[in-house]
Amino acid sequence: MLSIVPLIAGGGLYETGAGGSAPKHVDQFLAEGHLRWDSLGEFLALAESLRFIGQKHSDAKLAALTAGLDAANEGYLDNNKEPGRKVGQPDNKASHFFVAQYWADALANGADAELAAKFTPVAAELKAKEATIIEELLAVEGQAQDIGGYFHPNDELAAKAMRPSATLNAIIDAI
Repeated sequence: MLSIVPLIAGGGLYETGAGGSAPKHVDQFLAEGHLRWDSLGEFLALAESLRFIGQKHSDAKLAALTAGLDAANEGYLDNNKEPGRKVGQPDNKASHFFVAQYWADALANGADAELAAKFTPVAAELKAKEATIIEELLAVEGQAQDIGGYFHPNDELAAKAMRPSATLNAIIDAI
């Protein structure tokens, strides 16, 4: 679910999620390392947030980033990259990989020359290393995860649990 609420003072509120399933998803993640939460709402909210800021400030770069994320969200849906429900199926971490891959590809092929130059090698590397990245993401499934707390997790432990692909991390960190 995504709610887009224009605010009286000119801002915007982009809210996602309200089904009440998050606690069960977190329990499964802690027990099995598999997060079946579908972040489509967050991906759409991010696009709307970027669109709002880009329009408010007449920022062509943000417009290009938004168009790329719109294309990534479309690719996510068209290619059925939502998380699987069970251990051993690609989960939320893989969904984020695919959105990043589709977004990089859209930027590499977009009209903004600066973004295209920056993201062409990123898109190519994500595509070339897709099998390795998915293998690394799936390798941690079936194992309990310690994130240092339920309501206030430890940032380092949570990052380690949610970013288990050294290959993907190296590509993203190099951007």
